[in-house]
Amino acid sequence: MKRSRPIFLFFMINILFCMAANFAHPVTPTLIQQRNFGDYMFGVALASMMTANFLFSPFWGKLAGWVSSRKVMLICAWGYAIGQIMFGFAATERMLVLARMFAGIFTGGIFTAFLTYLVNTSPLEERGQNLTVAATIQTVASAFGYFVGGMLGEIGTSIAIGAQVVLLAACGILFYLVCADDAKDELEANNLKTLVKEANPFAAFLAGKQILTTALATILLVTALANLGNSGFDQSFNYYLKAQLGLSPGYNGTIKAFIGLICLAANATVGMWLINKTDIRRSSIYVYLLCTLAMLGVVLVDAAVPFILANVVYFGFFAISVPLAQSLVADNAQAKDSNLVMGYYNGLKSLGSIFGSLAAGLLYTLNPKLPFVLGLIAFAFATLAAAHYYRLSTLRSPAVDSLEQ
Repeated sequence: MKRSRPIFLFFMINILFCMAANFAHPVTPTLIQQRNFGDYMFGVALASMMTANFLFSPFWGKLAGWVSSRKVMLICAWGYAIGQIMFGFAATERMLVLARMFAGIFTGGIFTAFLTYLVNTSPLEERGQNLTVAATIQTVASAFGYFVGGMLGEIGTSIAIGAQVVLLAACGILFYLVCADDAKDELEANNLKTLVKEANPFAAFLAGKQILTTALATILLVTALANLGNSGFDQSFNYYLKAQLGLSPGYNGTIKAFIGLICLAANATVGMWLINKTDIRRSSIYVYLLCTLAMLGVVLVDAAVPFILANVVYFGFFAISVPLAQSLVADNAQAKDSNLVMGYYNGLKSLGSIFGSLAAGLLYTLNPKLPFVLGLIAFAFATLAAAHYYRLSTLRSPAVDSLEQ
């Protein structure tokens, strides 16, 4: 299917952004060890970033409806770049946490803006496909971003972070120049006052509680559980390669790039087939189940090669699950509420990541395999929640149309 030029260019810039967003990840374990921070910091730092992401995602989603997604992308890309400058100069654990929190405020905005832009500008018949492309880009480009960051990290950690800052800022400008204006209302004095009032992140969540049906709340729970498991898993895998297997940033990045190829193939074949040919409410159950079984393999094996292969299998299935979850959430959103719903979606993803990364960092200090056990448990519950969502969505009874107030 031929896409319009603006959407095509949006996806091209999105590739660059998702790559840049991951330049620092393969060098982070090295940075933590070079500066004599505790092993737990890989989880604590990400948890602090995801906390800010979670708190501000609904705020950015609401703001995008007034000033447009492209303006939010510009603001947040530059904010993220500044946060990474702070990260690169962090000399203490406290400074590292503050830098991650600052960056998290803006990452919550830009990833919410990505989704709201696609939901607002895609024709209904193309929305699922565009969301699938976006999810594939995020997974695959992130993996290749690991590779580039790892190669740059072989030269020096500051080189990887410096390149990240420049590319993030450039992408913000490109998003603003290329994307259409999708603002739904003008930002006037009255709604400006409302926005200031709702700058309280908890107020932003409470303001949208009326849109939460039981089915939507359930699929958001699935998203939170899956991201809890994946966040703890992904960050632990990254640190495990350095601390337990002794691999340098270059090896770390190369492994992630190979995983990116697997994810691309999985989404381009199995993922697209599931979206176009199956009932994704049911298909998602089996995908989460396969993620759970792959996690079990990671927990049970210790040798380097089988361990890495089990991880590759897991990442492939998780890549397939992301566009399925995005489509299910979008299908539960009314057009007038799309910005707020996608803000909830990104916020709940972050909430799962907060607990996943924080728990992973603390559990790692007890036993390097415990974060993977956490991931196994989280995906087992995500599978059960997905099955419950399928049951709710097929009942169609008034009892499940809305949450009890």
